[in-house]
Amino acid sequence: MKLNEIRDNKGARKSLMRVARGVGSGKGRTGGRGIKGQKSRTGVAIYGFEGGQMPVYRRAPKRGFNNIFRLTFAEINLGTIQKAIDAKSLAADKEIDAVALMEAGLIKNVRDGIKLLGKGDFSAKATIKVAGATKSAIAAVEKAGGKVVVEPKKKTVLTKGEKKSKKEKTVKKTKKTVKA
Repeated sequence: MKLNEIRDNKGARKSLMRVARGVGSGKGRTGGRGIKGQKSRTGVAIYGFEGGQMPVYRRAPKRGFNNIFRLTFAEINLGTIQKAIDAKSLAADKEIDAVALMEAGLIKNVRDGIKLLGKGDFSAKATIKVAGATKSAIAAVEKAGGKVVVEPKKKTVLTKGEKKSKKEKTVKKTKKTVKA
């Protein structure tokens, strides 16, 4: 047996149906589409078209909008952090930040930062580094003798007046001729 003599078993591969190649092929004339007009042509985009009637996606009322620049935070409660410290999966003597919380399995992903919420009891003297925290969370940590370090949010949102336009107005130098 040689490499050029290797073949598939009979019936292992089925040849493709040649569509719209004459009436005798079995898929001739309309080519299996069964109709004339726009739907028989290629490149038809009539999904959602209701024959001239106002389509349902335009009849339905719209409310609000989705802000594509909105920041989403991974939220965590103080009680959850305290349980992790008690279970020795988090060290209270080291700084607790996003990496430490992920390694302890308390959050799945950081998103735009961590937000600390004040639900639950907190008694450990720890330094917690987050992107945002509620007043009650900060008060509870400071009462326990710890500290909350709030870092600025990620710069993913442009604020008004923060960035100049790419196409700054350039002053064209023109010759001014003064007639005397």
